[in-house]
Amino acid sequence: MSAKFLSLVSRVVLVLVLILGGIVPSFADDSYKSRIPPLSLYQKMLEANKSSGWVSFRNYGNHQLIYFTALQTLHCQLHEIRYSINTLELNKRFKLVKCNPQLPFSLPPGGGLEDIALRLPKGTAERIAVQVVWGNGTLSEVSIFEPCKNVGDQTCSFPVKVGKVVGSQPQRGTTQ
Repeated sequence: MSAKFLSLVSRVVLVLVLILGGIVPSFADDSYKSRIPPLSLYQKMLEANKSSGWVSFRNYGNHQLIYFTALQTLHCQLHEIRYSINTLELNKRFKLVKCNPQLPFSLPPGGGLEDIALRLPKGTAERIAVQVVWGNGTLSEVSIFEPCKNVGDQTCSFPVKVGKVVGSQPQRGTTQ
């Protein structure tokens, strides 16, 4: 074997020893992999989006679309999104997309409408109640939104009521 080859092998072995011994951080180190900001930032973002709507409505053809896009961008710190149509029951769950810690606010590529919206028959939802459950199990307040009036097929929602925290610790429910 050549001296260059042996030198290269010894360097690789040295690097492996240092990584395994914890002297040099490995690329599997969580501090390197995760770019998920603290929960407090996500909570501030949710609060800031309340007046413009955690969800938004759109009439499109014969359908009424309810977009959860603003909430889906918080998915890396959420446990679940609870909602109910025309009631305060919060008996449905909107499925969260998978979190990529390298891009915590981005939605995965290749997703479809079902990742960000409900598709209902036009005029079905007169209002929607929404609550989020954070990854640590705490609950947001319940917010209620209605479709904006006289906006045609534009996307819009109007906050009607913001309520106190209701509900219990996270339970798996139905999804829509």
